Amino acid sequence: MTDVDRQIARSTEYLDRTRERSAALSARRRKRQGTEIMTRLGRIAAADAVILIAAVVVGWIVPLGIGGAMLVMAALIAATLLFAIFPTVPEVKPETFGQTPLKLLPMKTEQWLESQRPALPAPAQTLVDGIGVRLEALTPQMVDLNEQEPAAAEVRKLIGEQLPELLKGYSRVPQALRGIERNGKTPDQQLADGLKVIDEQIAGMSAQLAEGDLNLLATRGRFLEIKYREDGLGS
Repeated sequence: MTDVDRQIARSTEYLDRTRERSAALSARRRKRQGTEIMTRLGRIAAADAVILIAAVVVGWIVPLGIGGAMLVMAALIAATLLFAIFPTVPEVKPETFGQTPLKLLPMKTEQWLESQRPALPAPAQTLVDGIGVRLEALTPQMVDLNEQEPAAAEVRKLIGEQLPELLKGYSRVPQALRGIERNGKTPDQQLADGLKVIDEQIAGMSAQLAEGDLNLLATRGRFLEIKYREDGLGS
């Protein structure tokens, strides 16, 4: 095989991986959007049903008349608008990750990442999307992992502490300074480097969990050095 053939093969492999990841991301977003729509519709239907039942009960006792019917209609419209706009899930805050059960931590971290995504530069958004896919794959692996295992502490440290710290550190950098070189790199570049390291670490953790190698997983944090700390982005 010539160098050109090898380069073509590597490029094809990369494109295939990119397509697979894009397909996974699209499916994940469609699933989340579908769930959110169904939740909103369910809440609207329940609220409207309660209002109508209450109106019927009151109507048995006191005739509602035109004024009462208008009030019922106004209540139905208000309830529909309220539940159409009101968030379907409470805001996820990384400060609570320390108390979040391990089996729910990847999902909660993924939800928080999704909320942070719009404020990130385009390269970081792509990396965050990839981390979200990895967290989704990691979720079922957390079900049988004992909270008392040293391996569990390393998982919690990486996705519940270091990943949020990286993004919060970046958010503290003024917008005007994020493209200016600092210590040899811009804050945007430091963020991307840190996200790449975390993405690789999550992939490694997932592989070790799949192989049942908890001892190796438990030692990962002892040598994990994330570049953004060295560059000062997390300070």
